[in-house]
Amino acid sequence: MITSSDALLQQAAQQRQPVLAERLVAWQGREGRHHLPWQQTRDPYRVWLSEIMLQQTQVATVLGYYGRFLQRFPTVADLAAAPLDEVLAMWSGLGYYSRARNLHRCAQAVVADHGGRFPGTAAELQTLPGIGPSTAAAVAAFCFGERISILDGNVKRVLARVLGWEGDLSVAAHERALWQAAQAVLPVRGEDMPSYTQGLMDLGATLCTPRKPACLMCPWTELCAAREAGDTERLPVKTRKLKRGTREHWWLWLVRQAPSGEQVWLEQLPDTGVWAGLWTLPLLDDEAALTALLGAPHAAALEPQPRLKHVLTHLDWWLHPRRLVLTDAQAEALTPTLATRHAEGGEPAGGRIVTQDGRWVAVDDLAAWGLPAPVRKLLQP
Repeated sequence: MITSSDALLQQAAQQRQPVLAERLVAWQGREGRHHLPWQQTRDPYRVWLSEIMLQQTQVATVLGYYGRFLQRFPTVADLAAAPLDEVLAMWSGLGYYSRARNLHRCAQAVVADHGGRFPGTAAELQTLPGIGPSTAAAVAAFCFGERISILDGNVKRVLARVLGWEGDLSVAAHERALWQAAQAVLPVRGEDMPSYTQGLMDLGATLCTPRKPACLMCPWTELCAAREAGDTERLPVKTRKLKRGTREHWWLWLVRQAPSGEQVWLEQLPDTGVWAGLWTLPLLDDEAALTALLGAPHAAALEPQPRLKHVLTHLDWWLHPRRLVLTDAQAEALTPTLATRHAEGGEPAGGRIVTQDGRWVAVDDLAAWGLPAPVRKLLQP
């Protein structure tokens, strides 16, 4: 059985240094990924953008967003100067929208506090909004050659296996121990850091996968303690599981037949919580809340739509759209009632959503608004 002793973990790292780094750098040059657009640059802005987009998101999904985002915001100064709503609109569909808000705040901090240039060390990068230790290490290693290791989910798996680390990574002390070991196996030369860092990412994404790793193709195959012990699929150890919840809301889909064209009523969510700062259809707790808001005559005319399931990391969100088409005069009369929903507040217990703004938006203009992906799909199928 592989030991989980911190001392033996560090010993395992020291025994494999510098061989691990040398083999990985050579393998990345021959077999690693070289086609991704953010691999063709050492521009900190572009590398940072890719790192933020790739958090919790597949490469195939990020590729399209990355190009469009850079076309609209080619420099960090362009991103900093843009309205947040426009940034959220460009991000729509990528999910985890706090990333977009922090991206905007970070760009503004780089411009305001650093003259538009990203700091050159991981320690300084971590002082910026939304940049954690692993993202800071990636930018510093790729762009400035700093000898510092990343430690995202893929890298934890790769290193835990090759070093035979059985420490429970849901325990902070064990994760710190693995990071210390990761530092011990870095390349000696700073100029090798971009290839080494990319190699770690490539190894975790293509060979050292969670299930059925391709050990025979791995450059570390005879150095891997987990493979030798037959523990590749058991490692890394992480016992604490995320508890999933369920949420349910009714969506009020109001359509206004205005002289200028069809409009829908959208409300902006608070700056915290799920879909923070995005615009959505009004969310209500149940059918009774719909009736109370609209009044019985309007409520009787609601058209039920198929319910939708929106899967988030921590919960399944069931959404029940109810559509109501209004004349221009009916919409005008209902607007003051709708406006009473907008107040300062957050997302109280029980799921009652308190919004901070609301307005009629032309259907033809929806592409410019920051909408969650399910809303955009519903309104622009």
